[in-house]
Amino acid sequence: MKRAVIIGGGSVGDYDKARKRILPGDYIICADAGYDHAVRMGVKPDILVGDFDSISAVPEDIERVQYPARKDLTDSHIAMELARERGYENMLLLAFTGDRADHTLTNILMLMNFQNAVIADDNNEIRLLTGEVRLSGNAGDTVSIIPVNGDLTGVFTEGLEYALNGETLKMGGSRGVSNVMTAGECRVLCEGGTGLVIKVDSV
Repeated sequence: MKRAVIIGGGSVGDYDKARKRILPGDYIICADAGYDHAVRMGVKPDILVGDFDSISAVPEDIERVQYPARKDLTDSHIAMELARERGYENMLLLAFTGDRADHTLTNILMLMNFQNAVIADDNNEIRLLTGEVRLSGNAGDTVSIIPVNGDLTGVFTEGLEYALNGETLKMGGSRGVSNVMTAGECRVLCEGGTGLVIKVDSV
């Protein structure tokens, strides 16, 4: 399945780890200062989008789509919409978290409109849960299930230490936090509601 990788302007601690998430054939989009991250990763993007107010230098040899600084959408959101317009529903979002809580929270909640997107940073992978999520990782990785739009109902898990069997996770509660993978794969299902599944690497 073809995939777009969008590099935002958030935080990247381990550039080598971030680069290894990018696969041959990925369509790489940089949202403004995401280009500076791409340079440090040693990858060349296919296109650069944004208002270019926080990039160190605008390259001349890469396709660019520039927007005014006064606009209704963030650069990251614009990049995601562009990916969708070009036929990419499957998205990996790098540098979408960081020290700007407003941007981080907005980016995470945007998963509700981009259901096949995954946010990944140094230690976490964040996915939307509306029916089923399958995860690959390592035994000992932490998996949290968090309701974001009302209660999650009919929650079932496989491959997690603390099994859920058709249970309800209340919005604003913490019951689904800090479960643990027992093997290299696990599965989370829900019959109703919308949530986030966050995998935290153990190594």
